[in-house]
Amino acid sequence: MMIMIRAIVRPEKSDAVLAALMDAGFPAVTKYAVAGRGKQRGIKIGEVTYDEIPKTMLMMVVNAADKDFVIETIMKTARSVGKGAFGDGKIFISPVEDVYTVSSGVRDTAISEGGAK
Repeated sequence: MMIMIRAIVRPEKSDAVLAALMDAGFPAVTKYAVAGRGKQRGIKIGEVTYDEIPKTMLMMVVNAADKDFVIETIMKTARSVGKGAFGDGKIFISPVEDVYTVSSGVRDTAISEGGAK
């Protein structure tokens, strides 16, 4: 079984997370800039309230057997010093039914080690 991992992290942590995933053998990641807010409801600086905070989303598909290892790698790398802080991010997991390679039209029944084929 395959799963999709979507990790929302601080932008300044994304390169470290990508490097840690690469070192761990998971180079296949889609990265994009997002904005949003969590429980902290944005941030107030002086008289200005910023409702949407810039974040980076990392998306990958891995074998379900690798889920805990990949999640731990992301959390360990993305967490602020110590026990972490509000705004460090979230990780979402969902099942993946099928994967198709556009160039070949091949339906992949499993993800190879290190991410999508």
